[in-house]
Amino acid sequence: MPSIRLETLMARLGEPNAGRQGLLDPTLVWLHGDEALLQIEAADALRAQARAQGFDEREVITVDRSLKADRLNAIAGARSLFAEKRLLEIRFGQTKPGRELGEAIAAVAESILDSGEGAPRLIVSSPRLDRSTQETAWWQRVDRVSLTVAIYPVERSQLPAWIGGRLARQGQRADEALLATIADRIEGNLLAAHQEIRKLALLCPAGTLDPEAVHAALTDVARFDAFDVVDAMLAGDARRAIRALEGLQAEGVATPLVIWALADGCRTLARLAEAQTQGRALPPLMRSLRVFGNRERLYGQALRRLDRSKSNKPSAASIAAAALADCAQADRIAKGLDNGDPWQALLRVAMRVAGAPVFAELT
Repeated sequence: MPSIRLETLMARLGEPNAGRQGLLDPTLVWLHGDEALLQIEAADALRAQARAQGFDEREVITVDRSLKADRLNAIAGARSLFAEKRLLEIRFGQTKPGRELGEAIAAVAESILDSGEGAPRLIVSSPRLDRSTQETAWWQRVDRVSLTVAIYPVERSQLPAWIGGRLARQGQRADEALLATIADRIEGNLLAAHQEIRKLALLCPAGTLDPEAVHAALTDVARFDAFDVVDAMLAGDARRAIRALEGLQAEGVATPLVIWALADGCRTLARLAEAQTQGRALPPLMRSLRVFGNRERLYGQALRRLDRSKSNKPSAASIAAAALADCAQADRIAKGLDNGDPWQALLRVAMRVAGAPVFAELT
């Protein structure tokens, strides 16, 4: 069956009489993604629909090392003494689905299809399924009998609108500037963001939010990873890049990990810039470099922004090369082979690629 996005699933579940329209008829709904809050909310919505369809008993199976295929088969095949319809939830947590349990889930789903009335329904929650997993034989079996729902993180550019939608649900609204401020405080941490937004419902009255009250109420719960710095510098967002680097340093993230992420981004930018100078088509090269989706757009945006072919300023290729040199210096400092602060070297990398005018002050 075709995979659908979370937005499509929630829209269908929100339709009138959705609980009677058999959205669970695919036997198995498999939710996969790395955004815990959105996955929890999707599972809640599916459970509500299941109850409306008469699935009055629910059993949760948490995947760990002790869970074997025969135990899963036994649980799925058991009949309930208390309810005619049963909902089984299989939760992988942070465990990547493997062949043994994958084949067992596929076999259970296939047997349910043949069982008719009274058979259970399944909801599976797992981390994001990468391309190699989706090409396995066991996944092809699962895919034929399941509704697969892909759950993607909320991109930074979409976060103010996401916050606005959440505020609207609790009868509150904010202007664009305030939404941007809230987004700065909560990005990268949707579970905490959900709590902060709910806190505003308790502390602030309905209607238009007062900026001073919001500033006083909100905690800075933003969380970043090294790839957020790469995204920010490619987008030319120097302010966000600085904030992300400061957050990583404050959290004690290992410097080599950040160096690797930024160096990889600069290396890719350098190869794309060189290819662009030679007049080569970029899309095939991006695919060979495994640059897809939002990152493909960001690299294209960075190349256009850094294209100085009609001026005396450095080209995109030379900027990327200089940034790589900064990464090398950060690596030497981190290994004790050079003097200085590796985080300052990484800041120069981000500012150089972002094209920040303050870069001259850092050299």
